[in-house]
Amino acid sequence: MIRSTADGRVRVVTLDRPERRNALTTEGLYDLADAVIDADEAVLALEGAGTAFCAGADLDVVADLDRQRAYEFARRGQRVANAIAEYDGATVACVDGAARGGGVELALACDVRVATPEATFAESGVGHGLFGAWGGTARLPEIVGSGVAQDVALSGRVLDAPEALRMGLVSRVVDEPREVAREIAAHDAEAVQTIARLVRDRSPQDLAEEQEAKAFARLIDDFDPSKRKG
Repeated sequence: MIRSTADGRVRVVTLDRPERRNALTTEGLYDLADAVIDADEAVLALEGAGTAFCAGADLDVVADLDRQRAYEFARRGQRVANAIAEYDGATVACVDGAARGGGVELALACDVRVATPEATFAESGVGHGLFGAWGGTARLPEIVGSGVAQDVALSGRVLDAPEALRMGLVSRVVDEPREVAREIAAHDAEAVQTIARLVRDRSPQDLAEEQEAKAFARLIDDFDPSKRKG
């Protein structure tokens, strides 16, 4: 269900269950967490096999859950999303085709979200009398603002790639999303890892600025103007 491969300096983690639009079972969540935790490249790309990115939680699994197991399933999904969000490097969601529910939440956990023109997004849980419980209710408003997040989550409507770009859900619409991961990986690995950590940081402003200055000073030790790009 989960494939982990190297593409040059990028670790590619692929949700590989195309016959179910890459929907995730409990086992799939464990395997995805292991793949993320085991990776050590400066850039990790998350993508789906076939014509979808990820349909979210497998509804056949969800239908069999009682209250306790539903809580455990939600917590497992949250731990996976947190493993992505805390990855020691940059993470790129390469969204091609449909991202639904938990699939959107996995993308939200990434540092960069890139879509193809065929990508679509929906927080579809409300249509089933549910909602995304893998951290999406916290991450979505942080990324697109609370009003837009309420609209997306409460309506369950499908967003195409241009609308996702306009609202800031994705940063680019490109034909080959993995190229963005390769573009990032072409830079110095320590710089990429440091920038990713600092931009994610939610410390108070003065503490964040202190950490930023110290990190910049560490990178200066290896600075070589002759290697400057751009």
